[in-house]
Amino acid sequence: MNDELNTRYSDAVSALSEVDLTSSTSAVTSLTRARDAVQSALDEAMAQAVTLEGASLRQVAALAGIAPNSVSPRLARSATLSAYSRDGRVDAAGITLARADNQEDAPMRFVRRKSKGNTRD
Repeated sequence: MNDELNTRYSDAVSALSEVDLTSSTSAVTSLTRARDAVQSALDEAMAQAVTLEGASLRQVAALAGIAPNSVSPRLARSATLSAYSRDGRVDAAGITLARADNQEDAPMRFVRRKSKGNTRD
């Protein structure tokens, strides 16, 4: 987990601990805030699963118990993939680019070409 997911998780736990059950109307308001915080953490976790772990949108949808076509807009709301969204959705090209950008930190290896009989040297 990275810092963004940790932050969103902490926000969700905090919101759940602050639920006011003194009246039904207070409970609705505070539970709505808690639900929004949990959804935000879920969106970030799904984005990281797709980007960092290589999970497919269908896999993430199945794990989250949601329809596959609802994953793309949720990914667009995440900090991990919001920069790769277009029109409020993250498409396959955006995911591919995000995965490639994430792997950029890996060191490149140099492989020397082998001569194929060039004798001019």
